[in-house]
Parts: sequence; structure tokens; C-alpha cells
Amino acid sequence: MKIGFVGLGIMGKPMAKNLVKAGHEVTVFDFNESAVKELVAVGAKAATSGKETASGQEVVFTMVPNSPNVEAALFGENGIAEGLSEGQTVIDMSSINPLASQNFAKRLVKFGVGFLDAPVSGGEPKAIDGSIAFMVGGDKILFDKYEEILGVMGGSVTYVGAVGAGNTTKLTNQIIVALNIAAVSEGFSLAQKAGLDPEMVFNAIHTGLAGSTVMDAKVPMIINRNFEPGFRIDLHIKDLQNALDTSHSLNVSLPLTSEIMEIMQSVKVHGDGQNDHSAVAKFYENINNIEIKK
Repeated sequence: MKIGFVGLGIMGKPMAKNLVKAGHEVTVFDFNESAVKELVAVGAKAATSGKETASGQEVVFTMVPNSPNVEAALFGENGIAEGLSEGQTVIDMSSINPLASQNFAKRLVKFGVGFLDAPVSGGEPKAIDGSIAFMVGGDKILFDKYEEILGVMGGSVTYVGAVGAGNTTKLTNQIIVALNIAAVSEGFSLAQKAGLDPEMVFNAIHTGLAGSTVMDAKVPMIINRNFEPGFRIDLHIKDLQNALDTSHSLNVSLPLTSEIMEIMQSVKVHGDGQNDHSAVAKFYENINNIEIKK
């Protein structure tokens, strides 16, 4: 399949590599020239703009940070829309505001172009091994057409409804993940303060009812003082802001989301915005004068 791919960040780069490895003809574009060169080295073609990336492709993937970035990639000067023609499809894998996804879909209809919002969950390790989870919104016929190609990059591909449903599902996921990290950090702060070995506590509880994928992934990072970003605090703040904006438009109250948002803002202020979201633990460490470690 002829594929255009715009956005080669922490997630996009390994996802694009998996498409190339699967034998697809992939044309890539990013302002980060080193990322583009890395893709070219494994067999991708380089483009100099979104317009060039989109021209002649069956489908164009976008994987950029937030709603304004998607809009710029699609509709900015020399953007993807300028290279599109009737019958093509854009699949946006960014995590953005659901209302923005719906707006982009309406604008692309004028070009005769289909649109799916297909945000992902799983972080960099799962992007690398091709096991991320897709949650996809849009026309079901269009989803059925591209489910297999999404499966090249992901371990699960789930249709969740009309355009915007993918990103609403992702925001639900991000709320739950953030609160899980906070709960883990709070619990292990107690264990550390009581003089327990957090690794022993982890081994005792992670297979029980308190266990979760978040606990399995983040507690080892915390106790080993490894905050290298799989998913950055700054990006999680962006997702929580989108969740709060969406909730306000729907008259939904999310008090715990507001609380974890402020905790993450505090962590960012203390210099950890570019670190992994497991650095939420540092908030609890600071207020309790401890360090959660072996």
C-alpha cells in the first residue's frame, strides 16, 4: 500500500518503521531531519512537505502533538490537504480534542477525502514492538477498509463509533492512566515512609486486585529512578486539558481529573515536564520528604 506519514516523534517514528518493515511504500515528513533520515535508512521515502507526502498516496497518517498541530499539518501552507485528491483517506493518530477531529472531518469531506480519528495507547515500548492499542472513530466502512493496516502498528484495533469517538475514548483512557499513576505513587509513598522495601511491596501486590498494567509498567521505573520518557508529563497535561475542555462542553464534572492535572502542573514547574509521567511520584516524594527507591 502507498502510505504517507507525517509526524516522526517518540511514537510516530517506530510506528512508521513498522509499516516499512511490513513491506509498504511509505513516504514520510517531519521537521526533524534526523528522524526523516532514520526512516529513509530503513527504506522509507522522504518528502519535503505535507503536500508532497500526501500526493499519490492511498492513505495519509498523521501523528503530531495536539489539535493545532494537526490543523497546521492538514491545512497549513504546503499542508496535506493541498496534496490530497478525491478518494484518499486521512487517519489522524494524534491525541486531540474530539471536537477538533469532527471539524477536520467536515473540512476534508469537501475534498472528497475520508477521515478517521485513531489515537493510540501504550507508549513508546509498545509503539516499537507494534502492540499499541488503537481506538478508532469514523465511518465503519472506512474503518473496515483500514483495520488491517492499523493492525501492522498495533496489537488491538477497536472501532468505538463516529468521528470524535476515538479521541473521547483516548481521553477516558488518559484520565484513568493518570489517576492510576497517582494512586500508585501515593500508596508507595506510604510504604516507603513506613520503611518497607518498595520492590517487595510491588511483588506482594501487583498480581492482586490492586495490580494494573500501569503498576507493572511504572513502579519499576519509579523505584529504579528511571524517568526517561515513554510518555511525557507535558503530553499528559495536554491530554488532561483536552479532557477537561471536553467535559465542560458536555457539562460533566471530573473532580479527580482536575486534581491530577494540578499535580502534574506542579511536577512540570519543578522541571520534569519532559520526563515520563511516572514522575508524578516526585510530587508525593516532595511533600513527604522521601524518595521511593530500592
